[in-house]
Amino acid sequence: VQLQASGGGLVQAGGSLRLSCAASGRTFSSYVMGWFRQAPGKEREFVAAISRSGGSTYYADSVKGRFTISRDNAKNTLYLQMSSLKPEDTAVYYCAFRWGQAVVATSAMYDYWGQGTQVTVSS
Repeated sequence: VQLQASGGGLVQAGGSLRLSCAASGRTFSSYVMGWFRQAPGKEREFVAAISRSGGSTYYADSVKGRFTISRDNAKNTLYLQMSSLKPEDTAVYYCAFRWGQAVVATSAMYDYWGQGTQVTVSS
């Protein structure tokens, strides 16, 4: 399985972006999916995660109410709709998957990572 993230870019504070993560393979619906981010000089941090069916989601407090994670299992694609962006949201955003059912925030519990996509929010 390969994960390909896209949709990053430069946006002004208060703006919106939608990230996508396309997965290859036929078992996308078997994975719990997550988004993480890493800002320069900081550790990778959890952003959001979604259950295999999409019926359960989990957000970091810092993005709750501003970001929405979703998935389209028919298209093997994960999304992250980001609104009301702030300069502190600037980071490289990564998608990842894990086997199992638990929707978790711990990066070590994710089994596979895609390459990142840069999001830069200007003030």
